[in-house]
Amino acid sequence: MSKKVIVGIGEILWDMLPSGKALGGAPANFAYHAKRLGEEGWAVSAIGDDLLGREIMDIVAEKQLCSLISVTDKPTGTVQVELDAKGVPSYNIMEDVAWDNIPFTPEMEALAVRADAVCFGSLVQRMGSRSTVLRFLRATRPECLRVFDINLRQHYYSQEVLEASLELADILKINDEEIRIVADMFGLGADDVSACQALIARYGLRLVILTRGADGSEVITADEVIPQAAGKAEVVDTVGAGDSFTAAFVVAYLRGESLAAAQRLASDTAAYVCSCKGAMPL
Repeated sequence: MSKKVIVGIGEILWDMLPSGKALGGAPANFAYHAKRLGEEGWAVSAIGDDLLGREIMDIVAEKQLCSLISVTDKPTGTVQVELDAKGVPSYNIMEDVAWDNIPFTPEMEALAVRADAVCFGSLVQRMGSRSTVLRFLRATRPECLRVFDINLRQHYYSQEVLEASLELADILKINDEEIRIVADMFGLGADDVSACQALIARYGLRLVILTRGADGSEVITADEVIPQAAGKAEVVDTVGAGDSFTAAFVVAYLRGESLAAAQRLASDTAAYVCSCKGAMPL
């Protein structure tokens, strides 16, 4: 059976952790875990013509991750990451960096046509890369699975960006903090599940994946809620755990597994990542 072509488009950067820097960016993390689970994972992004960019490409090659990563005249992105006592990260994200200015290329269009799934977020849409993300999504085949991992960070989102993204998506991945922000923004009420089902009805989504950290997750459809306990792990840090969850769910979903089975694989994968340093453990 041929491998599924699974694309993460958006930011690739260095997470500057208290213990040192680690390659990160939600779409790159997503693509890496799709690849680690046996599929053809692609990271689509941009770097600067600088040492940090060259170091990124060295790691991409080392991890044998397929990529379309353009070199721009902007600096390679960095994020200062601080961890609280429970290992939960907070972020300070540098602006107007390479991944804010991803060019749309013929190679990117050819990849979009091949893609079986593509994951995108809101952060990459804060500047010029938004037009590239939208062009990529519109170049995919109708059967391509479009996953909006909303990934709200600091002030880098708006109702207009979220609405446009939801209109293009088949699946929404959102966490328990983000659903409250979105529910308030869209006037969806205080109940998380009802808010998710309202989004499904409004935007024609297949389902919503609602993650709750140590409290597990729920896969929500128009008429069903599937709960799943979090996988057990001795937490080192939680950086990239949500991205690995999304990747594992998408891999299992594309393989035709049940929603509950996809959710179990996702939970176990995220638990493994939480037990490791950084977002891309072996």
